[in-house]
Amino acid sequence: MNSHLPLHEYDHNPRAIINPKEVTEKVDNFPDTVVSCFARSTFQRMINDYPHEVIASTSTAHGEIPIYRLQIGKQTIAAFNSQVGSPACVGVLEHLWAMGMKRLILFGTCGVLDSSIEDIAIIIPNRAVRDEGTSFHYLKPSYELDVNSRSLEDFQSYLNQKEISSRIGKVWTTDAIFRETIDRYKKRKEQGCICVDMECSAVAAWAQLRSVEVCHFFYAADHLSEEAWDSRSLSDHVALDSKAFIAQIAIGFALVWK
Repeated sequence: MNSHLPLHEYDHNPRAIINPKEVTEKVDNFPDTVVSCFARSTFQRMINDYPHEVIASTSTAHGEIPIYRLQIGKQTIAAFNSQVGSPACVGVLEHLWAMGMKRLILFGTCGVLDSSIEDIAIIIPNRAVRDEGTSFHYLKPSYELDVNSRSLEDFQSYLNQKEISSRIGKVWTTDAIFRETIDRYKKRKEQGCICVDMECSAVAAWAQLRSVEVCHFFYAADHLSEEAWDSRSLSDHVALDSKAFIAQIAIGFALVWK
């Protein structure tokens, strides 16, 4: 690593000038497990399937983010609509951690680099290339990092029990969707990446610092290749029933993951 780059000046001190638990109050009886996704339509359908109430909120410059408690039988979980992009996503997660979150199930779309991966197929990342900036503020510099190390086996077992197929592989996490160049695409494929997203490596690094257990998975959307880009089901309003099924997978796992 080139130590002269600012992103490589990692500070091991967990305390900062501004700390989440100093600006966000702990919420009494906050559910241990939180489920979140990025797509607004999918999130709204997910919470509407269960009795729910707002128990807290946080906000960004774009507006308020309600935090819901969902009652599912005798169990409760929390849910909120995640922000897209590593800085915004992790910034909001810091507030959820301060409120009392211990486990996070996060799901969203990814672009696939392998045409054999079908649209809306479930992908579970096990490693991530850190082509974003946020993770370097939470974990010492490295080219890649492990993700889902505590949840992968349990989640895969859950999917197998439900006879739901999935693919495990390396993800390329980037900050710049319009700088996914052909040369970078080729390099990431050579490194073993099967998909690309914008949050995974940052969420994994944040979770290590804050000791939060994370299950982060994707459903395949657009396809990247040297010849063209195919948006497939990337739009928020396409294949809603299939995406609602993905949400129910996340909810189901939340009820059994301990």
